[in-house]
Amino acid sequence: MNTQQLESFLAVAENLSFARAAEDLNITQSAVSRQIHSLENELDTRLFHRTSRSVSLTPAGISFYEDARNFMGGLRIATEKIKRHSASNVQILSIGYGNDIDCELSAALLRECREQIPELHPFLRIIPHRSILNLFLQDEIDIMFGFAGDVPAKVGICYKELFRAPICCVIAADHAYAGRKEIKEQELYSENIIICNSYSLPAKAAVLQNRMERHFPLGSVYYCDNLNAMLTLVKAGYGFGILPDIKKTDSQICAIPFADVEDTSFGFSYKENSPNPLVKKFVKKKHLI
Repeated sequence: MNTQQLESFLAVAENLSFARAAEDLNITQSAVSRQIHSLENELDTRLFHRTSRSVSLTPAGISFYEDARNFMGGLRIATEKIKRHSASNVQILSIGYGNDIDCELSAALLRECREQIPELHPFLRIIPHRSILNLFLQDEIDIMFGFAGDVPAKVGICYKELFRAPICCVIAADHAYAGRKEIKEQELYSENIIICNSYSLPAKAAVLQNRMERHFPLGSVYYCDNLNAMLTLVKAGYGFGILPDIKKTDSQICAIPFADVEDTSFGFSYKENSPNPLVKKFVKKKHLI
């Protein structure tokens, strides 16, 4: 996903016309159509109903409109701030997250940065994993936080580990298993499992989740499409989920490490030859998470 796609989407959504959107953007109508088509392919959903006489937003398009407008609005504000501070010592580091959990895990690191690199002004973007990954690969994000495996291995992309986290059974705090120091997969086969079908689920947790799912009858499986939905179902007592230990201080849930399951790594990815000088400074500092 890139800003050209979002600008084209907003122009069509606000004009309900590809022709008028093209006029506003000063590009051809076919260029607008290509941007919308590529955005819909990336999101795997239709954003507009099109007929020979009219254009209207689909329910998915209506939902996406506010998020796109807020994102572009925030980007414009950030751009203006950069322009106004171009002569000052302010330096912007663009940081991406695929979910709220990754964002929470980096808060301690950002506190260090505020104290040790005062000229660093972090610009945080929290949008779905596939979209933030595309922005990182297209050099619109300087640093991307997440668990090992969230960013595909490519030449020039480096990963720095901050800490290792056990893969856990996340369960309601009032469950009989709450408080256990560890748990085995087989002990959970009589429970209900919550399956999270999201790219935001860390790779090692997804592998364990998919392996365990085969042992549960359909009536014992609940499905969701994001991590916050999983945690909500866990709190409500519908079943257990599988996540790394996310250090989330929530009295309604309990995280029990799985026995005989390898820990996963949390850190950040960056481009080795990033043009932003702050990236090297950020990477070289001693991180104390």
